[in-house]
Amino acid sequence: MKYNGKMISLLYVDDEPANLFLFEASFQSSFKVHTASSGSEGLAILDDHMNDIMVVITDMRMPKMNGIEFVREAKSKHKDAAYFILTGFDFNADIEEAIEEGLIIKYFTKPFDQNLIRSYIEEFVSALS
Repeated sequence: MKYNGKMISLLYVDDEPANLFLFEASFQSSFKVHTASSGSEGLAILDDHMNDIMVVITDMRMPKMNGIEFVREAKSKHKDAAYFILTGFDFNADIEEAIEEGLIIKYFTKPFDQNLIRSYIEEFVSALS
């Protein structure tokens, strides 16, 4: 998918290598996919590609920094990106609060539905036009 003639870049953060591989394999034909295995690595990638990455999707449960902590820190510097949580766990109060605060747009569950994620990304990008 393109925006202003360029392939849309997204960042996926997850501490499980298999999840990173699966996500990248699922979306690399539609998007330029960056992956990070921790919140701190994700923040570094965002800093390095701050003008390119439009969408950030993160796992919820990770060591040292959970998904919401990561989004809170990332969004303080990279406000224009769309943020989503992808979790293997049920909807909870932390995710509900993050949505109500406008910290994240939506949460998705694992195993993920490619078409659902793609449609939310397309909706976000369309709103920019």
